[in-house]
Amino acid sequence: MASLDLTQDVVTLTESLCNIESVSLNEAALADAIEAELAKLDHLEVVRDGNSLVARTNLGRDERIVLAGHIDTVPLTSEPANLPVKRVNGKLWGRGTTDMKGGVAVQLKLAHDLVAPNRDITFVFYEGEEIEDQYNGLGRIARTRPELLEGAAFAVLLEPTNGGIEGGCKGTLRVHVRTKGLAAHSARPWKGDNAIHKAADILNRLREYEPQTVNVDGLDYHEGLNAVNISGGIAGNVIPDACTVTVNYRFAPDKSADEALAYVTAFFDGFDLECDDLAGGARPGLDRPAAKAFVEALDLPVVAKEGWTDVARFSAVGVPAVNFGPGDPNVAHMDDEWCPEDQIVDALEALTGWLA
Repeated sequence: MASLDLTQDVVTLTESLCNIESVSLNEAALADAIEAELAKLDHLEVVRDGNSLVARTNLGRDERIVLAGHIDTVPLTSEPANLPVKRVNGKLWGRGTTDMKGGVAVQLKLAHDLVAPNRDITFVFYEGEEIEDQYNGLGRIARTRPELLEGAAFAVLLEPTNGGIEGGCKGTLRVHVRTKGLAAHSARPWKGDNAIHKAADILNRLREYEPQTVNVDGLDYHEGLNAVNISGGIAGNVIPDACTVTVNYRFAPDKSADEALAYVTAFFDGFDLECDDLAGGARPGLDRPAAKAFVEALDLPVVAKEGWTDVARFSAVGVPAVNFGPGDPNVAHMDDEWCPEDQIVDALEALTGWLA
């Protein structure tokens, strides 16, 4: 049975976490090891939900915050082998080092070391982040066990940010914009109606679109509306009777998911449109006292999170959140994923200074 030792230094603990393979849907062994260690800590109430864990202090502090991280990784590779982890020249090399077991190690060290933090803390270690939404442990807890997240004034998701603070996140949606025509033999095109040609209007609207930069709580979010796929036609000698342009919209968190969908629907007025992916963004909430205290304590610049992360799940339940963690997100999921050891140490020191 896999085991952990929370008395290890945070870098060695990161290595130990990575070496317990936990590709999405195979998190049980790591969840077991984490649960066994957390259960030893008398100052924590520990609840397991599937292969996700929530550990809470209940010290009656004036404020409660959440520290969250996912324990799954994308699949391993055999060439190069990205497990077991290697330590070379101040870097950890291997699957999960950046995304995001360095952040999880920081969570575990704080859970072990801070017996009497200055705020009550809810630690969340969750499964299924790297795959379809239905498997996401944080999302499931928010839906079915919301009491486990109640009372939080602020949340930190320890996703890799290269040691900086990234506030909130943009929302995302995907729509399929369709045209209809009439099939015919390509030798007699006047008998048909070319659906691909009709898609020119869709593409022209996208080409003329002017992306907006929207300031939300003092951070600039850059919106984007882009075609990401186009498909149509069944054979080289047939006038196509259908064409679909798939469009992705990344929108600032001043808009709700419904508002973003309404905008895109109006943008493509006159076309048949289907949305099959829609996730709202998250305001950073930097005007909230808890968020201000966090930024002041860490004394780091804050930038907007231009992608989408699970901070949006906190925003959906009324908890402002930021991303802060060790590792460069640009190397996440790469075969030679790596994380600087000093970023893991620095993250632990920064959060300890805020919470001790």
